[in-house]
Amino acid sequence: MSLSKQLYIIMSFIFFMIFIGNFVISVKNTKEYLEVESTTKAQDTAHALGMSLKSIIKDKKDPEIKSIIKAIANRGFYKEIRLEDTTLSISDTQLITLSKLSISKKWEISKLRINKKFGEIRKNDDDDNLDRELSFLEDDNEEQKNENYEKKESTYEFITSPNYKNIKTILVHFTANNNGQIIHTSAVVPMNKILVQVIRSEKFDYVPSWFIDMIPMVLKEQKSEITDGWKTTAILYVSANAGDAYAKLYEQAKGAVTYALFAFFIAMVFLFIFIRFLLKPLKEVENLAKNISNGKFGTIKTLSWTTEIKNVTLAMNEMSDKIEAMISKLNANLENMTKKLSVDTLTNLQLKQSFETDLKSMFMNKDSGYIFTIKINDLAQYAKTHTNTEVNGFIKGIALILTNIQIEQVQIMAYRFYGSEFALIAKNADENNINNVLKILKDNFTNFGKTIKINEIAHIGGTPFNKLGTIPQMLLASNEAYEKAKQIGPNEFHIEKANDLLRQMEDWKELVFDIVDNNNFNVDYIGDAHTFEEENALVMQEAFTSTKDKENNDIPIGTFVSIAEQYNKIIDFDKAVITKVISYIKANDIKHSISINLSLESMINSDFTSWLKSTIIKNKSISSQFVFSITAYAVAKNTVKFIEFSTLIHKLDSKIIIKRFETKFISLDDIQNFNLDYIRLARDYTNNISEDPSKIAFVESIHELTKLLNIKIFAENVKNEKDFEVIKKINIYGASR
Repeated sequence: MSLSKQLYIIMSFIFFMIFIGNFVISVKNTKEYLEVESTTKAQDTAHALGMSLKSIIKDKKDPEIKSIIKAIANRGFYKEIRLEDTTLSISDTQLITLSKLSISKKWEISKLRINKKFGEIRKNDDDDNLDRELSFLEDDNEEQKNENYEKKESTYEFITSPNYKNIKTILVHFTANNNGQIIHTSAVVPMNKILVQVIRSEKFDYVPSWFIDMIPMVLKEQKSEITDGWKTTAILYVSANAGDAYAKLYEQAKGAVTYALFAFFIAMVFLFIFIRFLLKPLKEVENLAKNISNGKFGTIKTLSWTTEIKNVTLAMNEMSDKIEAMISKLNANLENMTKKLSVDTLTNLQLKQSFETDLKSMFMNKDSGYIFTIKINDLAQYAKTHTNTEVNGFIKGIALILTNIQIEQVQIMAYRFYGSEFALIAKNADENNINNVLKILKDNFTNFGKTIKINEIAHIGGTPFNKLGTIPQMLLASNEAYEKAKQIGPNEFHIEKANDLLRQMEDWKELVFDIVDNNNFNVDYIGDAHTFEEENALVMQEAFTSTKDKENNDIPIGTFVSIAEQYNKIIDFDKAVITKVISYIKANDIKHSISINLSLESMINSDFTSWLKSTIIKNKSISSQFVFSITAYAVAKNTVKFIEFSTLIHKLDSKIIIKRFETKFISLDDIQNFNLDYIRLARDYTNNISEDPSKIAFVESIHELTKLLNIKIFAENVKNEKDFEVIKKINIYGASR
């Protein structure tokens, strides 16, 4: 996970922790405030309404009481307003009304009885006595006093048993007397203290139910006692409406969330800008590290103002400079070693491996020309009669003659194989100008012989460059021509006539088309490459194609590829090979990598690369096992296209190897630009390495260089056991035997 994502997550977590804490505290405080406010408002209303009802509470049935309570309740701030009597009481008139007695008669009530298990009923004598005394105090006339008192009817109070507090009705038995008419009867009296009750439903409107369930709000019922004189006659209860409180609380919570989200968005925008500004130097450090890994060394000029990042940047700059200096030193050492391996120290002529490499390039470029073998006549006998200095001067004189030939439009390249044997390649030479070259050589040898008093200096044998032949075949032909030149005379030359091709070109064309179009070729898997860390671990094989002619004779693969390129069939051939490799990997459940040789024409062809891309995508599960192999010479011919091809292959999760790697084709400074996975050294670098300290030093140096560039090195076709042990000791990645 990137640092920016981690910072975003951490900052978001901290923000939400702070927000949740503040939100919970804010909602809790608001909830408690609203509870107190609603309760206080209910209590104030209860007191104020109680004071309003005090003047009319003498008649508890007065309809004005209900009107006043309803008027207050209609304001909507209250859930319930309820007026309750302080006692459960009933008057004579109510008893008569609730019984079957005629209300038109004047009845005197006595002997009230109820079931004792429900409680008892008592006459309010204290109230009667008090009323009577007050009446006596108000009236002077004794007779009038008694008359006023007698007019006041009796009331009765119910005292319920503790076990029967919630009785809804009770049967009251009593005796009624009307001027001597006595009736024993009863009345069902409702046990309800509520005088007036107004209830309004709580409406929460837009407040969601989950919010109400999540935040329970407790609004206690408030009360106020109403007195009639010195006696409490009723109690007024007021309950606040929670709907208003929840509406305010919900608005406050919603506002807090809205503000928090807005603040979070603004904070994230500023954080994004800050992180981009903060991490920009780190991104540059990352790019520098990737460049260093890919062999591209540079430094970061603009330093961050953050101390830690600045120190990291300085350390990366210092490391980049040191590695670049180290690679430059290794490159210089490798160039010197390469020169020692490829150049004869005495004559400064290229050695035999360079001769073969140049011939390979002529095969690929379809060049024309001649090759020659030149051997000093009886150098051993000359050495017996002359000093080492004179012998070396003799050899240098021959080399000087070979390098000083200049013929217009002909490129002359001279080589010293060993001892007295030299070679020449005359590129782009034809029959006319090649004779001029040989005559100049003969004359120069003759003149040189006169200076050192030797008549017979050397003989020259040549053969035309055969585009469909092989290097051993042409060397054999030139050696045969050399033998014939010796028979002609001193310093003479002979050129073999061009042999008739084994097949006419039309026959070759027909054969190549048949092989490619009908897949008449085999793919063998050779060169088992193992790592030195685990010798039994097979990491790579090479897909090697073999073809046969109509007589079932093997066709040299170089000849076949050359003709296929000439007739534009090489791309179809490469496609067919890749298809067979894919089938082989899937059918045999292969786990190691397979290197697939590609031609230069395929690598630079856009149609082929498009086909290859779609093919690899279709076989994504095995894409990491494809290692596309390009020769060092093909890479050198078109480095721009190779870099593009290498980039594409890595995007597809496959790999790249350069085979037959020689510093003559690819300079070590260029390796770091190619984004390689593997290098397979040309076998000349490891053949007889156990006997050549220069080769050991070269392989060690190139191993150190490629290790810095994260490139793995393979040695190819190591046959000698001593050579294998030396390579293993150098600790390169692996080798094939």
